Amino acid sequence: MPLPLLWLGAVAASLFAVKELADDRKEQQRKRRYSRDAESYSKLKRHESPIATYPTDLLSTEEKVKPEIGSLVCCGIGGLLEHTGIWVGDNTIIELDGNGLIKPISVQRFTKERSGKNIFIACDSKAKPIANEVAASRAQKQIFQCLDYHVIENNCHQFIWQCFRPNDSNLSTFKELNIRLAKLFDKKIYWDICDC
Repeated sequence: MPLPLLWLGAVAASLFAVKELADDRKEQQRKRRYSRDAESYSKLKRHESPIATYPTDLLSTEEKVKPEIGSLVCCGIGGLLEHTGIWVGDNTIIELDGNGLIKPISVQRFTKERSGKNIFIACDSKAKPIANEVAASRAQKQIFQCLDYHVIENNCHQFIWQCFRPNDSNLSTFKELNIRLAKLFDKKIYWDICDC
């Protein structure tokens, strides 16, 4: 009989944790709305997390943002990982596929075989996309090239970072990509829903 009680306890704890995350996200959005004029809020402070809001289909995001050429976009994979790409305009995203092929795909194809239902775009506190047209151009120049893909050592996040900063040291995680982008642009990163 104690086993069902443990399950009920685990479910209750999980629900409480999700509610806390949702409340934290609402508070972050409230702060963001009321401090858009405060320049210091969008600047990255020492010892502060560079990611203000993570991309997630579980918790709502109020902002919907139109992408700009060179915007960094992502979607979820299995609820645990993120897949990144670069927006190049005309409903097109450049990605490094799991087979190593760099290819242009539509918005619909970007999420088709992945679990995430939304595409998210990296933005600053004023909901302006963090974008770089030179990075988009670098991605376009590599279309249909095939890289030696490795899930940790040479993945989509590494490809994106090399478009922003060629010949820089390697990275392997979505978090590390966010940290480097935040430092590059000196801004906290908010992952808003892409209005594409």
